[in-house]
Amino acid sequence: MKKSTLKFIVFVVAVSAIFVMVRLTGLDEYVDQKRLSEWIDGFGPWGPLIFILIYSIAPSLMLPGLPITVLGGMLFGPLWGVVYVEIGATIGASIAFLFARYMGRGWVRDVIGEGRLRELDREVERQGWKIVAFTRLIPIFPFNLLNYAFGLTGIRFSHYVLSTFVFMLPGATAYVVFASSLLDLVKGRVSARFIIGVVLVVLVSLIPVIYRMRKRTAV
Repeated sequence: MKKSTLKFIVFVVAVSAIFVMVRLTGLDEYVDQKRLSEWIDGFGPWGPLIFILIYSIAPSLMLPGLPITVLGGMLFGPLWGVVYVEIGATIGASIAFLFARYMGRGWVRDVIGEGRLRELDREVERQGWKIVAFTRLIPIFPFNLLNYAFGLTGIRFSHYVLSTFVFMLPGATAYVVFASSLLDLVKGRVSARFIIGVVLVVLVSLIPVIYRMRKRTAV
């Protein structure tokens, strides 16, 4: 089974398990978008800042970003959820990049492997920012390791940051829009936002599959 397919299945199973648990325990009576928004508003300007800070630290600690992305959609809705997720994820990716560039060469090389690192370095030298865009849109390495690996290449930091921000946007938008509809779903309401979110998640998940199919036919 392809890694991208397995990841999508795990995501669907996890969401389904949460839905069933909430319904069985009666938590759906207490969880809704309005209450969560009021809770976040209680922190004033610190609510979004705390969320962004958590996301900024997560990549350097090798923590998975998908659960935080889902939380961002549930807490802040589709618009501001995407904004805060993009800011936090980009800052986190940049911190890991800078750490690898100036401090962590030996460690990252040991983790990712000398061969894979050389291959990535060659592609960066040949393609520049395009390889960053490609790997963000069609992930061929784990996101957290990729942040460190790019720090060991010769790519310019500004190109890395801009490509990361722009080409993470489709995936971030898909999962945030989907997550923002989950509170309606646990209450038994299937909203238009949920349908849109499902379609976006499926489309993003199909990108690696379509790429591999086109690569095979091109050979």
